Amino acid sequence: MSYSTKELHELDKTYYLPTFKRYPLAFKKGSGSRLWDMEGKEYIDALAGIAVNNVGHAHPKVADAIGRQAHELIHISNFYLSEPQVMLTKKLAELSGLQRVFLGNSGAEAAEGAIKIARKYASKNGRGGTIIAMKNAFHGRTLATVAATGKEAMMNGFAPIPAGFLHAPFNDLEAIKEMVTEEVGGIMLEPIQGEGGINLVDPSFLKALRAYCDEQNLVLIFDEIQSGMGRTGKMFAFEHFGVTPDVMTLAKALGGGMPIGAVLASEKVGSAIDWGDHGTTFGGNPLACAAALATIEAMEEEGMLKQATEKGAWLKAEVEKVRSEYPEIKEIRGYGLMIGIELTLESKPVVTTMMEHGVLANATAGNVIRLVPPLNIPMEDLKTVFEVMLKSIKANR
Repeated sequence: MSYSTKELHELDKTYYLPTFKRYPLAFKKGSGSRLWDMEGKEYIDALAGIAVNNVGHAHPKVADAIGRQAHELIHISNFYLSEPQVMLTKKLAELSGLQRVFLGNSGAEAAEGAIKIARKYASKNGRGGTIIAMKNAFHGRTLATVAATGKEAMMNGFAPIPAGFLHAPFNDLEAIKEMVTEEVGGIMLEPIQGEGGINLVDPSFLKALRAYCDEQNLVLIFDEIQSGMGRTGKMFAFEHFGVTPDVMTLAKALGGGMPIGAVLASEKVGSAIDWGDHGTTFGGNPLACAAALATIEAMEEEGMLKQATEKGAWLKAEVEKVRSEYPEIKEIRGYGLMIGIELTLESKPVVTTMMEHGVLANATAGNVIRLVPPLNIPMEDLKTVFEVMLKSIKANR
């Protein structure tokens, strides 16, 4: 039996905890940059599961790897090893230049792991475990990551919120220095703030922050959950700035749609963790690791980093060309295919109109359209995204 979109939404309202404000859509199938709803209507996906489906929907290499692995071995305890887990940790260490990898199931888990590593290192080096995070950040929905995010609306009603987090303005090194005491053990930031509206780090700030953390023996954590895995045209966003973190978090696109998260750390900082300090039941299971390996292989074989760079540059150039005709466009910013178009008007109605015209995008930070399509989106589809966006901005004047 196949349900209609309407029937599924009625069942969802009956049974699902009401945490999401859903759009009136339900999808049955995806391929590449396209999705089809329960009635067969086709959409171009410029959201990609919120920067998850970087290699597109149902990529044959990823789907085949999942199928083969599912018939062989899905789960074992982390008391034992599997080949996919070992090969994935080796690959991530080689790609990043960070020597140690821990695998979990999600971005929030990765952020929690990063916080624990930083605090253990600080503890062993005579510092407190307070973490300075940035304003307008997003690090997850667990209690600790909500505290790290620091948004009042996300904390309201969930007291007592875990202590041990301070919040500095993004790109303001002097404000950070004023907060640092012996109680502070680490600094955590997204090189590109995704949920915050595609806010870009200042390269000189990042270099100076790296030098300051070295001087003070503070752990520098980069949250690359959204900006990592080729999204910006580099495998990791930090490569744009020539600044390597002590700890980095990954998730979202790592598994090509399969849930998986990772914390990467330098040998120096990672060696602070002792036996039994951290763990996971499902993290690093063979199925998720096989999917992640296939995802990375697909990205490398198909030159998706180059694709992201070229397509992002094209999109930015096209938007700049029409700025005079569309005064509602305040700014376009981003790297690769992690693009934010800031408007002078609210972005949600624009995104809703885009959806009605068969294009999925995202409204964030009140007035920003976030475009994070698959890195291998065909140019024809990207042109349609651009045209529909302009048409939708005009319709909401």
